[in-house]
Amino acid sequence: MNKCVFPVAVILVAGVLVGAVPAQDDLSVYVTPDTVPVRVLDATAAFEKLTAREKHYAHWMSVASWVGAVICFEQVSAESPAILELLLHVYSRDRVTLRKEATRRGVTDQELHWLDGYAARFLSNTGNYLSFGDSKFVPRVSPQKVGVVIDVAAHMGEKPDQRLLDLWTKTRFKIWSLERDERELGLDEIGTSGYYGEDVTQKEIERVKDAMQEAGMEAWNTRVFRRKLGGLTVRVASVRETGGSFIHASGSDAILIQYGDFKDVLTKVNEAFEMAYHYAANDDQRKMIREYIAHFRSGSIDQHKDAMRAWVKDKGPVVETNLGFIETYRDPMHVRAEWEGLVAIVNKEQSAKFGVLVDSAEKYIPRLPWPKEFEHDVFKRPDFTSLEVLCFANGGIPAGINIPNYDEIRQNEGFKNVSLGNVLRGSGKSKSRVMYIGDEDQGLYKELRNQAFEVQVGLHELLGHGSGKLLMETAAGKLNFDRNMLNPLTGERVKSWYKPGQTWGSQFGRIASSWEECRAEAVGIYLCTEADILKIFHHQGREGEDITYVNWLSMARAGLAALPFYNPNSKAWGQAHMQGRYALLRVMMEAGEGFVEIAKNSEGHYLVRMDRSKINSVGRPAIGKFLRKLNILKATANVTEGQKLYAKYTAVDEKMLGIRSYGQKQRKPRHLWVQPVTDISASGKVILRAYPGTYRGVIDSFLDRYDFLLN
Repeated sequence: MNKCVFPVAVILVAGVLVGAVPAQDDLSVYVTPDTVPVRVLDATAAFEKLTAREKHYAHWMSVASWVGAVICFEQVSAESPAILELLLHVYSRDRVTLRKEATRRGVTDQELHWLDGYAARFLSNTGNYLSFGDSKFVPRVSPQKVGVVIDVAAHMGEKPDQRLLDLWTKTRFKIWSLERDERELGLDEIGTSGYYGEDVTQKEIERVKDAMQEAGMEAWNTRVFRRKLGGLTVRVASVRETGGSFIHASGSDAILIQYGDFKDVLTKVNEAFEMAYHYAANDDQRKMIREYIAHFRSGSIDQHKDAMRAWVKDKGPVVETNLGFIETYRDPMHVRAEWEGLVAIVNKEQSAKFGVLVDSAEKYIPRLPWPKEFEHDVFKRPDFTSLEVLCFANGGIPAGINIPNYDEIRQNEGFKNVSLGNVLRGSGKSKSRVMYIGDEDQGLYKELRNQAFEVQVGLHELLGHGSGKLLMETAAGKLNFDRNMLNPLTGERVKSWYKPGQTWGSQFGRIASSWEECRAEAVGIYLCTEADILKIFHHQGREGEDITYVNWLSMARAGLAALPFYNPNSKAWGQAHMQGRYALLRVMMEAGEGFVEIAKNSEGHYLVRMDRSKINSVGRPAIGKFLRKLNILKATANVTEGQKLYAKYTAVDEKMLGIRSYGQKQRKPRHLWVQPVTDISASGKVILRAYPGTYRGVIDSFLDRYDFLLN
């Protein structure tokens, strides 16, 4: 990749040497904050209600999840696996002795605390780039002081730990380096990515996409690198290690397909699956596990799809799971998926309200602003449960999920929705001032934002991600729509659709993830105005109106809060959800009539002002019109018009750049999660280890998960 060609200066940020960087750039935003909040993901009560068999099943699926999550570190950046091993080696030492010797050599307790903060942040994000934002973060403590800690740790045994010293030599520059092409996840001179070799260009990746599409291959579990002798290699994640087959695209060189990426990790994943198989509750779960094992052994996406088919059929399990290469958010091209492992326990009481929402879904879907021809032919009643998360093996935990992501399964066989209850509860109520909210709304906003968010998550997942039909043509030339149907945006016959081998992700590429999150968020605010829907969540009358207002205000606020995730140098967004929320803010502002305005108060703080009396008369029609476009353009595979539309509403002008600068200065660090760890006691019982909400709690939890990496 191209390095920085601007005048450079070696600078110190918060006392930390951060390397040679453009003198005019403010790199303090990349330094790990002095304090990062840590939240505890508590699943103890739900776990204790499980039977012994269910606990064993949950344990082995958790082992598979976290072993697989080692892959995440390698998908994030080339240096992250070595940093992971480095930190595990350091923190496996006796902490009392390490602290005593390090402080004797001039390292302060504050600096050790800063190192703890970096380590916890790195582990929680499964790499040295934020999972929510895609920007790099570096330690607050200097490399010189960390070097002292490393040296102490390496000499605590009978003989020097040469492996630890070698890891330090390998990583010590990369940990702090902030060259222009290292600050964000991206391609070419814009950023870096573990999905691609550093010398692989975006144009080459596009050619790989075309070749894979022609060969009938999907990219979910792949990475792309350059061969030593020239040409490109597509590495496929699998236990089976083979190579030598080639694919071609028109006008491009042959591309090698090589199986065996992450071979050692996936071997361990399958070993855990084999143990879990003995504790599965039913035939659907056993079928799912068999297909998982076959998929990870062979690398065949079709076998993972078969696992998802069995998973969709497994209605209402006590222990819910989902594993594999699932979401594409962190791939700059948004086609290759990150490892993800979910193990959770169903909360039957909390699930009841979502069950009512599902039961009524066929009544609510026709209220969405598009013709029935653009909706699924038959509504396949999905599971929608509230879960107590036992483990989410990935760099970031969402509040809700709608999966699987395979278009043909979602359309023809169904999907599941989950709301992650202990994640939602973990946020609690903040006493501090909420940015961008006026004094008159602070109290109401703090009081109701969690309840409003629960409504939004339910509508977002079930009726957002769960709605909308893709117009598709099969390999046999059969269409899943009437060829004479009209496009409501043009009044003419539909002219475009998804051809064989094409998917929503492959066609819309880099904007697909954000577009879909924007569409789902729009559905949430569009339908939360309906009194009968609010009643399902036990909100009626004035309280229901307040929930609607807070939900809309929260979305507008989120649009402003999204601005720090925009990079003005690359003109790229670092987070799919935030880009989508910014687009919705722009739509609200464009609606006019004083509905939503951005103001600056006498203290210099930016505020979002919303006239709640105009939500139904001004805001909802504007969002409905935009939502209609989002859905129809997606359904008809109209990439050209889709790109124009989304570029318009996600563009950041000078005024918004000013608010972005304000937001960066005021922004608070995103919290970390400390998750429990399952284990088997000497007596053969499955136990649950809980950890405190501290940096060391996060670190200790990963030491317990990844002790096998130290052997």
